[in-house]
Amino acid sequence: MLGKREPGMYGSFTLAELYTQLEQLGQELAVKVEFFQSNHEGGLIDKIESLSKTETEGVLINPGAYGHTSIALRDALLAWGKPFVEVHITNIYRRESFRHVSYLSDIAAGVVIGFGMDSYRLGLRGLVRIEKP
Repeated sequence: MLGKREPGMYGSFTLAELYTQLEQLGQELAVKVEFFQSNHEGGLIDKIESLSKTETEGVLINPGAYGHTSIALRDALLAWGKPFVEVHITNIYRRESFRHVSYLSDIAAGVVIGFGMDSYRLGLRGLVRIEKP
């Protein structure tokens, strides 16, 4: 719903524009960027669990409301065991108090919030710079 849902809060950029920008940044950073979007918690968990069968080294995730509610998403990321960066378009701390709690932030390699589309770009740059064990 990017670009349609509350553009005053989330901006007018679309998911396709976000993908294009991150793909270009990935090329600049010499990393392959793969995209996955789901409105279903189980779809996100299935995707994370499938990463163990790939060479994926990190994940940039905007969990949306699931970041505030999903222990299952947290458990899937913990089980996968590789670095991830949590991103949010808006500053969750300037919003409703229930959004101030994230079940992912304390296990994330980094968290970027409040910079609109730039949250994704900053998050990808940070994710690429994480030292590999």
